[in-house]
Amino acid sequence: MAGIPLYFVDLQDDLDDFGFEDYGPDCDSMRITAFLDIPGQDNLTPLARLEKYAFSDNIFNRQIIARGLLDVFRDFSNNEEDFLTVMEIVVRLSEDAEPTVRTELMEQIPPIAIFLQESRPKFPTAFFEYLMPIVVRYLTDVNNQVRKAGQEALLILLEQDLVAQNDIENKVCPILLDLSAPDSDDEYKVEAVNIICKMASMLSRTTVEHMLLPRFCELCSDGKLFQVRKICAANFGDICNAVGQEATERLLIPKFFELCSDSVWGMRKACAECFMAVSYTTSPEVRRSKLSPLFISLISDTCRWVRQAAFQSLGPFISTFANPSSAGLYIREDGTLSIRPSPQDVTSNSCQASNNINLKSSTTNVASSSSEQPMEIKPESSTEETSAENTVLSVKNLNKDTWEGSSGCCTNPGEDLTRLSQGSDVAAGVIEVMKDSNFSGTNSRLQSAEDVFNTFLYWRPPLPDISQDLELLQFKSEKHKDCPVQCNNCVASNEIKKVLESLQEHIDDPDVQAQVQVLSAALRAAQFDSISDCETEKTESGRKLQNKTTVSDEVTISDATCSQVEEDALLSHASQDDISDQSTTSILKSTDSEEHHRGTNAFLKKEQENNPPFEDDKSKLQDIIPQPLLDQYLSMTDPARAQTVDTEIAKHCAYSLPGVALTLGRQNWHCLKDTYETLASDVQWKVRRTLAFSIHELAVILGDQLTAADLVPIFNGFLKDLDEVRIGVLKHLYDFLKLLHEDKRREYLYQLQEFVVTDNSRNWRFRYELAEQLILILELYNPNDVYDYLRHIALTLCSDKVSEVRWISFRLVVAILQKFYANNANALGLNFINELVVRFRHCSKWVGRQAFAFICQAVVEEECMPIDQFVEHLLPSLLSLASDPVPNVRVLLAKALRQTLLEKAYFKSVGNPHLEAAEETVLALQSDRDQDVSFFATIKLKQNNMDNTAIEKQN
Repeated sequence: MAGIPLYFVDLQDDLDDFGFEDYGPDCDSMRITAFLDIPGQDNLTPLARLEKYAFSDNIFNRQIIARGLLDVFRDFSNNEEDFLTVMEIVVRLSEDAEPTVRTELMEQIPPIAIFLQESRPKFPTAFFEYLMPIVVRYLTDVNNQVRKAGQEALLILLEQDLVAQNDIENKVCPILLDLSAPDSDDEYKVEAVNIICKMASMLSRTTVEHMLLPRFCELCSDGKLFQVRKICAANFGDICNAVGQEATERLLIPKFFELCSDSVWGMRKACAECFMAVSYTTSPEVRRSKLSPLFISLISDTCRWVRQAAFQSLGPFISTFANPSSAGLYIREDGTLSIRPSPQDVTSNSCQASNNINLKSSTTNVASSSSEQPMEIKPESSTEETSAENTVLSVKNLNKDTWEGSSGCCTNPGEDLTRLSQGSDVAAGVIEVMKDSNFSGTNSRLQSAEDVFNTFLYWRPPLPDISQDLELLQFKSEKHKDCPVQCNNCVASNEIKKVLESLQEHIDDPDVQAQVQVLSAALRAAQFDSISDCETEKTESGRKLQNKTTVSDEVTISDATCSQVEEDALLSHASQDDISDQSTTSILKSTDSEEHHRGTNAFLKKEQENNPPFEDDKSKLQDIIPQPLLDQYLSMTDPARAQTVDTEIAKHCAYSLPGVALTLGRQNWHCLKDTYETLASDVQWKVRRTLAFSIHELAVILGDQLTAADLVPIFNGFLKDLDEVRIGVLKHLYDFLKLLHEDKRREYLYQLQEFVVTDNSRNWRFRYELAEQLILILELYNPNDVYDYLRHIALTLCSDKVSEVRWISFRLVVAILQKFYANNANALGLNFINELVVRFRHCSKWVGRQAFAFICQAVVEEECMPIDQFVEHLLPSLLSLASDPVPNVRVLLAKALRQTLLEKAYFKSVGNPHLEAAEETVLALQSDRDQDVSFFATIKLKQNNMDNTAIEKQN
């Protein structure tokens, strides 16, 4: 230890000798290589001195040269010969035996490359011939620190698009493939895999797919190092995004299945964390048929950490099923959530000169579905097929005359929807349904396609009559309709029973018990689906028979169109069953076992007896996402989950709920309503806080009717909650209130006063946020409401103890004044002005009088009232502040006059009677005894004089 001070002294002496007396970490503006310019030091030129110190025996000298290479290139880049000499020195310095020198050199490569690209016309040649080989060579350096620096430099160069495609394919990729080979060193292999995964998103899809993807697939199955597989699992989503959907489904999905079943729980946990990214790059069919069962297996994993990660990713994974055509909303390019045009708007825009829409009450579903427009994102094929099938029962009730009469309204089938001609009185419930697409009383599995885009909904010319042939086809298909659904449910039930059998040996483990509960719930859902499908088929057949007997009294569509609808429905139903059979068979392999353990059978019977399917379970059914996923998401509010999975699982559920609600659509809100109410009453304030921050987004998703019925009571509860929860509501108060009806919105005028009172008076940011929100909220209320309610809150905030709150409140006062005069409420504006004069101009505290000067200045800047009204009611009180005893008040008065008031055209007009009074006040302030007052009163004049002097010199 005794040698350390001496060594430090030696280093400091070297710095002094090289002109680095003031060199330190804070000297950013100082050139590191300034010693090269010191004349007469050793009678050497700067370039010779650079070469001398670059190859000095002192390690510190070489480090300084390597660290200052960017400055060196700036000094010698003008001369081509000197530039090439510096490049050769850099190449020789890169072969230094000291690792720290090589590390310093590599850290300077990216900024040097950026500098050369900006300043050198021959940048590509210089970089590719001299610097790029150094970067590639350092990827295989023997020193770990040097390799790390080389990897970081390579990523920066790729991110800045400074590496040519030829170098990537011929130099970088071959090195990485060699380092990641099966016989490569373990340390090199781990680093190579990491760099491959990071650079995949920066390369072209062709390069990744042809050069890196085969090796990545091999590394996913590496049986020697679990670290390699873990890196692959953690970056699996990025690789899928880089290669696209086709390569993902063909090559990566099988490897993903292997990683999800890896024996090391860390691999399975990493897969659960990136599941959403993988699902995002797959097709809807693969997502539904393959990834959903795989995710259920991760949620049921024996390791608690895997289950925890899976539950955290459950909401994001469900959001990948989102479909704008079924949800009724879509996300704009700026990231905001937008609602599609209402059916009334679409109808009125398409056929304004036509008759009104007339429908039977039994055709409500069809009316709503036919009014939807396709969005930018294509709907899932399975959703379309289901929608086409469900539409059959409803469209039969349209009148043939109605169909034919509508052809004269909108003749172009590719434009807006056809409006139906007048044939009967409008049913009372039709308009309500079209305003809000929520059908809470309808079973979601029997939902018509009110929110799903279908090609049939675009009217086409009449089709040939093939009804007689279809009757025979339909009769044959009904015989086999029950079999595929029941078979699929039986396969799923058998697979779940097999998993339960394998867990019986570890039934004493609490984690295994929780897993058994999850699987039991999934088994009950599968069995319930089978029962529901049978009941649905019976209901449909009964309706068909009833329609046949009463067809003379109902409005029906033409035979040709009805036959075509039946044909589409039958074909889509058959293809859907085929797809489901194929996907189920491809995933659920080895499901042909016929014997089960007696203990498992007894356990399942006991579970079924204790948990029979109730009517509540039916209300949770939908067809947007796989039902087991929704069941698992709804179970996140179960208190048992907090003990067996994660103590903050309810918070993750609350965080993902808007995304899940957007995916399901407002028509399936009944599936989430109970869960949302449970989360809103959770004992953890963090859960309620999460909901409070997102309730405005959920209101957009649900629409005004559901918001008023289900969200407003919870919103009212949040208003009376802790400040940590109330701040979430307050930050988006305007966004929520603007979604409510006017009568409902007025009810909150009485409650806005409650935001002024906080649990902790020192929480001034809460009141600051309130003032900001009130500025926005002003547009939602009429001037009378603003004067009666919001005016008092604004004046209270203007007297706040914290300066920041007061200044933003002054802006609120100005906005209120602007509201009055913009709506021609001059009487209210005059009363408010008089109150401001009394409250602030004649305030006993100087802060109030200073606020009055600021308010007057802001009023003139914003032009929130006529200038003649200002000079009549506010200007005399403002000018009287010139005699105020406090300099701070006079300073703000000087700013208001010189910087704002006198710059307006009104005061520049000749003969203005108020101009003379304002100029006299400014002259008095210029001779004020306080220097700051006189400075701000004359600063504008000084600038004008300087401009005039400059103009005179030019002339």
